[in-house]
Amino acid sequence: MARAAGVRGRLRGCGRRGRCGRGGRGALLACAAWTAGWALAAALLLRAHPGVLPARCTDQRSRRILAALCQDYQGGVLVGDLCQDLCVAGRLLYRRCLYYERGKTVLQADWRGRPIVLKSKEEAFSSFQRPGLLEDQAWKGGQDFSEADLLLLVAGEVKNVLGLELSHGGLAPLWPRLRGPRWRGQLASLWSLLQQEEFVLLSLLQDLSRHAPPVLGSCGHFYAVEYLAAGSPHHTALFPLAGASRGLARAISDMALSFLDLVSHFDNDFSHRLHLCDVKPENFAIRRDFTVVAIDMDMAFFEPKMREILEQNCTGDEDCNFFDCFSKCDLRVNKCGAERVNSNLQVVCDKIFRHWFSSTLGSSSISLELQLQLQETVQECADPGHPAGHPQRAPPNVFRKLQRLLQATLRELQEVDN
Repeated sequence: MARAAGVRGRLRGCGRRGRCGRGGRGALLACAAWTAGWALAAALLLRAHPGVLPARCTDQRSRRILAALCQDYQGGVLVGDLCQDLCVAGRLLYRRCLYYERGKTVLQADWRGRPIVLKSKEEAFSSFQRPGLLEDQAWKGGQDFSEADLLLLVAGEVKNVLGLELSHGGLAPLWPRLRGPRWRGQLASLWSLLQQEEFVLLSLLQDLSRHAPPVLGSCGHFYAVEYLAAGSPHHTALFPLAGASRGLARAISDMALSFLDLVSHFDNDFSHRLHLCDVKPENFAIRRDFTVVAIDMDMAFFEPKMREILEQNCTGDEDCNFFDCFSKCDLRVNKCGAERVNSNLQVVCDKIFRHWFSSTLGSSSISLELQLQLQETVQECADPGHPAGHPQRAPPNVFRKLQRLLQATLRELQEVDN
């Protein structure tokens, strides 16, 4: 990289002088030879390893993945409550590929006229491991294992995936009755889903969170959630607002209050705090009532798993940053602390609220004083100061302060409307 920068610097210098001379011509020849060498090496690498570059998200690949899924279903290898509609009845129709990278597949489809998303972290059913107990008993002869044995397996997998120890009652959202002629396919399908962190998390949050999409069903290793248009930094308001009846300032204030509700909900409403380690507009969506929904929770972790992830070897604080979740390095033992030192609120302020409130909202209906207070509070929340070079959490009162200012904004807008 440094060599390339040096070549670019020499070429820029040659351009400024208007001629190169002997030294300039030598540099150009050397640059040309170096570039040709790298081009040849890259071509040979791609020829030997065609999977080096990420595969494209194409309709052809997506249809091939679904065809293989249906072939396994028709062969009795896997099952699911969506398989019949997808593979036989034609009531679940593929529309387009939303994302594909290293096997992780996200597809948009229509299910009985409703837009949905089909997800799996692997494209092939065979990519998922089957546990030893199922190999020994389910695939070698009889249905002679007890339900207690299977519940124990499921509880172990949930602990491995989410770091949670759940009672049998807590496992109910993940536990279908495994009986009937296709029970082997049921077991295999269940186990492929249990190896996907987001599926397990969303299943446990089912009916418990307005900020997480419900799981609508599954077929083999693919599970379905409702389709909601993701945010994007290219949108003026970060999220698509087509058809919204209210103005931009009111919509942003409503969405900001819903983000605060999401933060409070994930921090306080479960037995363990739920940490969001990848906060960006693309991982959230907005319902028609401006409720924020976390549509990609691959990087969301309950406290026990978060501590396990953060507690790694280190030589400095930068080694203790796991995406948006930060810890500090204890140089006495060269180990990252297990406790996260920043918060969900801090990251939301930094990655979302800064975009909205770094300048005025552009509405003459909101007093300038109130808009400036919002700017200052968002800045205080996102960047509370780094004493001794270490990050710290946002002040404890900043959440209430933001909430109060946003509610005041809505009141001022309402007064104008009246």
